[in-house]
Amino acid sequence: MYDRRDQDQGTGRAAPKHRAPATEGAAGVKAVVFVCVTCEAPLTGPLTRLPAVPEAPYYEWWDAEEPGPSPPTVPSGCYAIETEPYGAPLVVSEAPAPAMPRYGTISNEHGQWLVSQGPRGNIVINPDDAHGLELQHASSACCGATPTGGMNQLCACGTLVATLCSDCCCPYELHLSADHVRAAGL
Repeated sequence: MYDRRDQDQGTGRAAPKHRAPATEGAAGVKAVVFVCVTCEAPLTGPLTRLPAVPEAPYYEWWDAEEPGPSPPTVPSGCYAIETEPYGAPLVVSEAPAPAMPRYGTISNEHGQWLVSQGPRGNIVINPDDAHGLELQHASSACCGATPTGGMNQLCACGTLVATLCSDCCCPYELHLSADHVRAAGL
């Protein structure tokens, strides 16, 4: 069970292991485009790297007039590398803890706390910056996708490439899989 009011803000940040190739943009800022490793289709426009994933904006989803996603964690035109485990699989934890960075606590049907043992090194972007992705499945949620079921975004070629988190009570972010996308210079 997910405690929807527990919006973890995350604290620890390790140095990213994933380094994306970059080129200089018009303003001298390094930018990359992420492409599918299977078919080379561009999945984003030019994005510049942030030093860390920002804190998720506080959002009182339970008082929102319209259901829908929270404000995005990552500003449009940017990306950051997630250094902590994110997404499936979720495993039992001895103590309550956020299941994933910027995500609340989750327990299973036996009341045991769950935490992610998913991949590290995901590329976190604003979901509105993605192009050509299709939702394959969504874990049960009231008005959007959650990351608890694993990757849920397909490239046009049929390769799973990302995990969308878009339910109203979750941070609004898209995690591109570092194993299924690559950065291409402009």
